[in-house]
Amino acid sequence: MTPSLILGFVWVLAASLIAVMPRRYHWPGAAVLIAAGVPLIGWIAWQNGVVAGVIALAAGASILRWPVIYLVRWLRGRLAP
Repeated sequence: MTPSLILGFVWVLAASLIAVMPRRYHWPGAAVLIAAGVPLIGWIAWQNGVVAGVIALAAGASILRWPVIYLVRWLRGRLAP
């Protein structure tokens, strides 16, 4: 197993730990997870291939679904005439 995948699994564990914390830690934790996850997804794709990168991206979007939903809503509001 490559180091990038090991760190990806550590990222998932960190996301799970943040999820069981009180609600006031969710959004700051999400910001940290996003900041760490973006380069991690690139590293996973670079080391293991595009398919593994897309799977990691889907897993991250599944775990951080509310920030993704708010981003889509914000983009719709900005792009709507």
